Amino acid sequence: MRLRFLGSTSEAGACPSLYETDRGTIVVQGLHLTDAAALADLRHVLDGESAVEVPRELLVDIARRVLG
Repeated sequence: MRLRFLGSTSEAGACPSLYETDRGTIVVQGLHLTDAAALADLRHVLDGESAVEVPRELLVDIARRVLG
């Protein structure tokens, strides 16, 4: 799998960041969600899965640029 950087709201371009894969999927880079109450709200978390918090403005910005 190969990744193409889409964008970030971080000043240093670190995380959270979004990437597009050559498989047509999106990869999220960010800090693991650690808030116990928020983790308890997640549904059907499989082994190997984790949750990452992403600012809404990052998703909106990427959606506008990628989807037109």
